[in-house]
Amino acid sequence: MSRAPATIVIFSGFFLIGKLFLLWGILLPDIAENLNMTELVSGALFSLFSVGMMLGAILGGKYASRFEYMPLLASLFSVNTLLLVFVSLLSSWQWFLVLAVAIGVVSSTIFTIGHTLIARMYAEKRFTMMGLMDFMFSLGTFAASFFVTLLYLVEHNWRLPIQVLAGVMAVLSCYTYIAARSQAKIVSDAPKAAKKTLTFGVIIKQPVFMFMALLAFGYGAVEFGNANWFVSYAQNGIGFTGEQSRNLLACFTAGMVISRLIFPFLLRFLSVHRLIMFMATTSLIGVFVLKIMPSFYGIGAGNLLLGLGLGGLFPLMLSAAMNIDSDNGPVLSGIAIIGNSTGVQVASFSTGLWANFAPLTTAFWVIPIGGCVLWFASYGYSRMLKQRR
Repeated sequence: MSRAPATIVIFSGFFLIGKLFLLWGILLPDIAENLNMTELVSGALFSLFSVGMMLGAILGGKYASRFEYMPLLASLFSVNTLLLVFVSLLSSWQWFLVLAVAIGVVSSTIFTIGHTLIARMYAEKRFTMMGLMDFMFSLGTFAASFFVTLLYLVEHNWRLPIQVLAGVMAVLSCYTYIAARSQAKIVSDAPKAAKKTLTFGVIIKQPVFMFMALLAFGYGAVEFGNANWFVSYAQNGIGFTGEQSRNLLACFTAGMVISRLIFPFLLRFLSVHRLIMFMATTSLIGVFVLKIMPSFYGIGAGNLLLGLGLGGLFPLMLSAAMNIDSDNGPVLSGIAIIGNSTGVQVASFSTGLWANFAPLTTAFWVIPIGGCVLWFASYGYSRMLKQRR
């Protein structure tokens, strides 16, 4: 497989999906007001999206390797484009819940393919390229706040950012299809590798991968618990304006971007298991600063620290797992996404449920609790990696 077209598609796709993931949290106050969504329904929306992510991880982990990756990616981007168009036309929240599941399934399958392709194509520099791939995802989340602010200058309408994103994703789908056809012509006479269905059972029984799944759970609870609820927490709970809340969230995504850029460089000085603990500890400090210092600069500093610790942790964790068993890359990616999505589901729904009985400023304690789970899981995973070294 030619590396350049596949790398362009995967990196661009991760950027767009990163932007998509954060749009739900950024646009939530406007969507909820327009579609008459309660906090409980908002929590259910994020939970159902993560259910879709879990289903996509299972399907992608087991069956993605049975197909040619590039044509499959082109189809998935096309489907996501159509789903986003449907979302932008909604007038009630009920169908939003159904579409959230479908978008989660498609996006998760794209993730599984992306992780697997990059890990295989760049085995000699896996940590760096996996970090850059997730850097593109974080760059998308970082750009989301400014993307919404810019489009709101044109029209204050939550549908507009989703429609523009759908248009860009349609362009990427066309490029992927063209690249897939060109590649098919090049390799048409080459012998084809046997396609097979992978299994989760053998992998998940290994303790090191069980700790990886738990780490991914804590990671999802903190990253997307914060991403999904922070703007509502800052705007409706503390009293910042919408623009201030989005800018404070940008401190978090900026930290994520920086972290995913620099963590491969830090591996020159720290072993993998030590760097995992360093980043988990930084995340834990950041999430508590974010909650217990509700001033503008306190929250900004907490978000930045949280992002710096959290950003590189996922690609670092998954790259270390791929080094152990690269042949089962789709399954490892699937397990990581399932753990991550479960964490998103638990944190997002429990925050919304708690906010129905208490102020959102109280319910937001779910995120620091997730930070504690993340730290203990990171400790267990780092010990397992140290034993295998």
